Amino acid sequence: MSPDEKLNTEQVAKKTAYWLDLAEYDMDVARTMMTAHHLLYVGFMCHQVAEKSLKGLYVLTAQVDPPYIHALVKLAKLSNSYDELSPEDQALLDELEPLNIEARYPAQKEAVLKSLTAIRCRELIKGTERLLLWIKTKCDAVLSDMRK
Repeated sequence: MSPDEKLNTEQVAKKTAYWLDLAEYDMDVARTMMTAHHLLYVGFMCHQVAEKSLKGLYVLTAQVDPPYIHALVKLAKLSNSYDELSPEDQALLDELEPLNIEARYPAQKEAVLKSLTAIRCRELIKGTERLLLWIKTKCDAVLSDMRK
């Protein structure tokens, strides 16, 4: 199957569920990292939650496999959902965007750690939970419409 080949309804549902399940798992990991006070990885995992849930939404709306990108705003725009997001969730995507890259490179580690306070990480988790719930609710509605 080519990357641009349209998926059937069953494939769309399965692939959307796959991405959303991964996002839920990563949300649990983010909470665990918060409890363990591994703040660098709280930010990284929150980015992963946003990325994977947006990829699930993309599969649902485009009916093709998601692109191999990590850019959250671009994924939201490709899934035609960016303009539907609240201003808070748009700002959250901007805030999470660099945490994917910066968490991976030691040269950035100290600067990132200074910015990831416990208060900020709790806010990131709260915002990411809100975003995930919004995406899951939207996916459920679209899937329901597809099956009618």
